[in-house]
Amino acid sequence: MTGDELTRTVVVVLLAFWSVTGLLVCCTYAFWQFLTTACRSAARALGPLRPGRSDLRVLTIGTEPAHPSYWHRQVWIDTTTAVGRSYRALWSRWWGHWTLTVAARLFRGRRPGTDRRGKNGLTRLTMRLVAPGTAAGATVAALLAAALHTGVVVVFCACVALLWTAWVLTVGVVRGAERGWLLLRRVRTVCPHPDCHRPFPRAAHPCPQCRAVHTSLVPGRYGVFRHTCRCGGRLPSALFAGRSGVPAECPSCARPLPPSAGTTRVVHVPLIGGSSSGKTMLLAAVVAGLRSWAERGNLTVEFASDADQRDSEALDREIDRNDWALKTQGDQRAWMIVVGKGLRRRLLYLYDPMGESLHRADRVREQQYLAHADGVLFVVDVLADRTVRQALSGADDTLAGEARPAAQGPVDTYQGLTGELASLTGGRGDLPAAVVVTKRDVLDRVEALPAAGARVDDWLVAIGLGGLVRGFTHDFKAAGFWAVSASAATGGGALDSERRRAAEPVLWLLARTGLRVGDLVESRGTVPRQRGLGGTIRTGVKGQGVRRG
Repeated sequence: MTGDELTRTVVVVLLAFWSVTGLLVCCTYAFWQFLTTACRSAARALGPLRPGRSDLRVLTIGTEPAHPSYWHRQVWIDTTTAVGRSYRALWSRWWGHWTLTVAARLFRGRRPGTDRRGKNGLTRLTMRLVAPGTAAGATVAALLAAALHTGVVVVFCACVALLWTAWVLTVGVVRGAERGWLLLRRVRTVCPHPDCHRPFPRAAHPCPQCRAVHTSLVPGRYGVFRHTCRCGGRLPSALFAGRSGVPAECPSCARPLPPSAGTTRVVHVPLIGGSSSGKTMLLAAVVAGLRSWAERGNLTVEFASDADQRDSEALDREIDRNDWALKTQGDQRAWMIVVGKGLRRRLLYLYDPMGESLHRADRVREQQYLAHADGVLFVVDVLADRTVRQALSGADDTLAGEARPAAQGPVDTYQGLTGELASLTGGRGDLPAAVVVTKRDVLDRVEALPAAGARVDDWLVAIGLGGLVRGFTHDFKAAGFWAVSASAATGGGALDSERRRAAEPVLWLLARTGLRVGDLVESRGTVPRQRGLGGTIRTGVKGQGVRRG
């Protein structure tokens, strides 16, 4: 055998030996070690195995006192951490253990586990002969394990992406459905409390357990149907999951809101009139009238909060005791009543401001609730008008004085209102106005004035207030006219028919918002008056005039 042949033989034998050695190292131990290392590192990266152990990767709670949803960002943090650590563990196992430790020691004739030198030359020679095959087998095992692990990672990331996409779509669908439902019902939330009246897209919700205020209790980054408070309490975040049952408050003034404020269309109706014009008595009569319709089964009526019910009961006791209501103290009172017919409901905000707040234009501009008005209930005390009082004398004048006429006439109140109302609402032509003549029980006893018949607008023209009627029918989209005796609709001897009559102006305004209560007004004979391009068209028999824009 020549030298070249011997060399080739030795090379072939060594290659075969190294191949067998590498195959044994790869298949019997190294490959499975690499897989185990990658899986264990990925599992450990997903979180601490011991409860209570801190994890710096977990997102902390920010200004919103709720834990971020796992599917918002934490899932991607865990995924990238697990994938990154598994590949780093593979590299560390191959380079740090198999290459720099096991193979390097074998090349030096040392034991891989203890780094002790072989006892004799044969042992050290065997170690050096095994070293190349061991290194090659470990490298092949690492590559095979990395390839298999990559396939698993791709499938895992695809599943995570699919679940995350499903979560995002669920958030979008639930939030969009909730928003669409509120838009269809034309629900817009405005703070009902004095000195605020600010609109807001969503209410603030204090946690029932720790009172931490959640300002983003909607489907989103903190959860779809539930938010977990920092105290551990779980709050429903979706309207369909029961969010309306969580106490709510105004995000601006932090005062409580009625439970139905965020789910029911709100109808803002301010009572406009001079001081002592009978607004508060009319307010009590309207509530009594709504209750009367509810007792007959035509409506459902309930107070939006316990505070509103207590205020109403206190006003009723005051009227029973004094036969009249004291004038409004402070800026205003706002009563909230939920009125329903069939499946439709309206949250009725009835504002009763001080009459003095409407005497001057600068005070009117401060009445921010007027910017959100859906209609105006204008209270007319004809006994406060100078023209009417000049026509009275003797017993009639005494009777009018005993009725405590308003401090400002209706024409002056109207003129002070309309200009500022246009700037607050962006144009008053879209608003309906229910014009209510109060103190009808006194007017019926004044002999110098004609009796208020079926057409209250004609009666106002007859007593010299035609300009006021023309102003309403010209400046507002619709104008309805009524004459009401609030004293006959309230108190212990209230007449049920008068109670229902007192509620008609509000029912007429509610009917114009889509609540199907127009039949209750029409059954009383109130039909609108329309004014078209060809002039005024008058129809119907009782107390209402309307111009449709």
